[in-house]
Amino acid sequence: MDPALGPPEKMAERSDDLTPMMSQYHDLCERYDDSLVLFQVGDFYETFCEAAETVSRLLEITLTKREDSTGTYPMAGIPMDNAESYVETLLDAGYRVAVADQVQAPEEASGVVDRAVTRIVTPGTLTEDELLETDDNNFVACLTESAGDAGGSDGPGADAEYGLALLDVSTGDFYVTGTNSLSTVADEVGRFAPPEAIVGPGVRVGAAEAFGADCMVTPYDEAAFESDRARETVAAYFGSPDRLLASDAEVRACGALLAYAEYTRGGGKSADDLRAQENSESSPGGQDGCLDYLNHLTRYDPREYMLMDAVALRSLELFERRGVHGAEGATLVDVVDETASAIGSRKLKDWLRRPLIDRERIEDRHAAVEEWTERVRTREAVHDRLRDVYDIERLIARVSRGRANARDLRSLEETLDVVPDLKESLADAETERLRAIRESLDELADVRDLIGDAIRESPPAEITEGDLVREGYDEELDELRETERSGKEWIDSLEAQERERTGIDSLKVGHNAVHGYYIEVTDANLDRVPDDYTRRQTLKNSERYYTPELKEREDEIIRAEQRADDLEYDLFRGVRSRVGAESERIQRLADTVAELDALVSLAEVAAKHGYARPEMGGDGVRIEGGRHPVVERTQESFVPNDAAFDGESCVAVITGPNMSGKSTYMRQVALVCVLAQVGSFVPADAAELRVVDRVFTRVGASDDIAGGQSTFMVEMTELSEILRAATEDSLVLLDEVGRGTSTTDGFAIARAVTEYVHDRVGATTLFATHHHDLTAVADDLPGAFNRHFAADREEADGDVAFSHEIRPGPATASYGVEVASMAGVPDAVVDRARALLDEREAGDADAAAGDTGDADRRDGGETDDRTDARADTGESPAVAADGDPDVPLSVAERLRSTSIADTTPLEALELLDELKREL
Repeated sequence: MDPALGPPEKMAERSDDLTPMMSQYHDLCERYDDSLVLFQVGDFYETFCEAAETVSRLLEITLTKREDSTGTYPMAGIPMDNAESYVETLLDAGYRVAVADQVQAPEEASGVVDRAVTRIVTPGTLTEDELLETDDNNFVACLTESAGDAGGSDGPGADAEYGLALLDVSTGDFYVTGTNSLSTVADEVGRFAPPEAIVGPGVRVGAAEAFGADCMVTPYDEAAFESDRARETVAAYFGSPDRLLASDAEVRACGALLAYAEYTRGGGKSADDLRAQENSESSPGGQDGCLDYLNHLTRYDPREYMLMDAVALRSLELFERRGVHGAEGATLVDVVDETASAIGSRKLKDWLRRPLIDRERIEDRHAAVEEWTERVRTREAVHDRLRDVYDIERLIARVSRGRANARDLRSLEETLDVVPDLKESLADAETERLRAIRESLDELADVRDLIGDAIRESPPAEITEGDLVREGYDEELDELRETERSGKEWIDSLEAQERERTGIDSLKVGHNAVHGYYIEVTDANLDRVPDDYTRRQTLKNSERYYTPELKEREDEIIRAEQRADDLEYDLFRGVRSRVGAESERIQRLADTVAELDALVSLAEVAAKHGYARPEMGGDGVRIEGGRHPVVERTQESFVPNDAAFDGESCVAVITGPNMSGKSTYMRQVALVCVLAQVGSFVPADAAELRVVDRVFTRVGASDDIAGGQSTFMVEMTELSEILRAATEDSLVLLDEVGRGTSTTDGFAIARAVTEYVHDRVGATTLFATHHHDLTAVADDLPGAFNRHFAADREEADGDVAFSHEIRPGPATASYGVEVASMAGVPDAVVDRARALLDEREAGDADAAAGDTGDADRRDGGETDDRTDARADTGESPAVAADGDPDVPLSVAERLRSTSIADTTPLEALELLDELKREL
């Protein structure tokens, strides 16, 4: 067990002798032994012993010590007013954090101040704005599994029923799906990317591994997963689960996830405890564990959306760049997100994660985007007005949890002020989608008027110190304020009165927090002090006094202030509670405004960057003048290219040199399809597209050394998933399949894959390869055709120029040596490579002329099978009789012992340089 978790070992040895405060700390660590406990002491959160050593190292703060009658303990603390940044570091390090606050005022404590854990901070249940990404969801997941056979096409447990629930505690977004496919679970986890998950009892190890290394899998009370208890939990929020959910696995996933969210936000209290205290904000957890703002549970079928698994999301760079050398912000979401609000940005990201496959819904969005592109002035006005929309999804969640302050309510009112203008801008809407949005724009006039009448325009952040409620909202509060105001006005006039009465021109009337109001007289004037002055405080050069009348006024002011502050706090809570009661309406409004913002954003991008409305339907993919939406924005010039697939021609074999644009071209075809099904216009002159059910990618090299998988094994695993799951409605991108093994094996795999996709799958497929022999499939398979990216050699200096233009037919050369030269490979290596290439090509030509056999055509890094043949017969390369130059045995042995698949490009170049010198 991590020594930073659980009760400190040093304290455990003497737990009976600890001071009351350290005993409190020990007990909390023992109770929350899966979390790192931050223990409030004054204005700091402290940790002790092993936890302090860990915190000091991770947060790079000073390790101090605490001494008391029982011993000396290491101690490290963080300031409360800046705790979030430190907590974020602890979360990144893999810890859950239990925050133990003082829940009793020091003056009220008879001994040690009471402390209790008020919340447990975990990666998936964050609600603190400082810890959340403003424009992205933050999901916690729950996976359950029902009993099933241990076999099936999807591996062990394929016949089991899985329930997967996902909840964003900060916004109230709540989704659930059911499946009997482990791969579907993995796909959905990749789609939503939850940073934390809880897993039910009985879930197989293979299923739990679907969450991956970046997700914290947290153990949780097995009782929460019991069917009856889970049904009760779901029913408490949404009514009978039978009308919402399709299986027991889904019910248990939702129920357990709700219980876990209550547990973390309520400081480790049970659901029953939370419901018992939900009307008592003075209790340690307040209402923070309450999730009353959860109004919608959405059950969805993954097949309702285009599926892109985690591999495809990474390869297409929808949300994150794959490499470390690219420009910052160069992802799809960064170039298409012109939203004006946080809720709009989250909506657009959700659309990108879940593109539609229903043609009617897709075209509804296209029509709305088209209308916005045509109504330029109105679109720009709406876009500007949307900038005044606050993140009311997260705001209403804070309201419902009793965590919102007066400024939050004013932000909500300011957002509601925008709604009438948005509604007016849609008065002449022509498309069905925009008319529906207009009808759904609830102005919430009652809520807006309530906040406007009750809350001051610029209230303070604190809600217990007054100045929150408008004058005129409550008669009693107005009377108390008037009493306070008149008393202070009397005191303001007292100084002038007393100077005149006493003749002391230097007399001053003041106030401090300790002694209250006073009259100050310097020592030089003490002989002129009236008899009704009573000494209150002696200073170095003066005395402070009060009079009976001043004391009476002071008591009157204090009583009025205290009563007004208490009443104002109660009034504010009442307003906040009434606003919270409308959470469902506010969430519906937030969703509508978010959709409007996303559509306006898509129209902004289309108008600025020359996107075209795609025509959906048909049996192929036809793109005229297509562009990569990211690359065209990050380069000075971009060469558009066409794409043409139909029901008869579905497999394109793409050849050409490295750097010529093969990978960019394949990705741009995929991104055009993705954007179209999101509802966006596309970066092209024109496009006619079929509706794609899935996008598969096998692009680039990666490995999983920790998991025991080489680059080639990862490649084959991804390829296996594509061949198993792709359909005739899928889009498949294959880049350099088979390059992680020998040339012969690689070509055989590539050819077999091409035939399988063509004959059995029928998916629209783009296959980029350096296996030039693979281009022969165009002659053998009726649905296959060749495309290539050309390169031209300059006559003057022999350099290669890439046109980045796709053309019919296969490429004639790979130009690998030229690319190596452009990359800065030493001249000696490049020159030797050219010489070897010339020898190889001459040998191939001689072999072909003499009809000596089917010699492999050289293709960037392919090996000569004749060498393998000699090795099999034991013939020494140094005495070969086939015309090859003599090669020293030492060089031959080093070549035979080198594993090409495990050699990096740099190591290969170094080896080539060494062998050249040896020769």
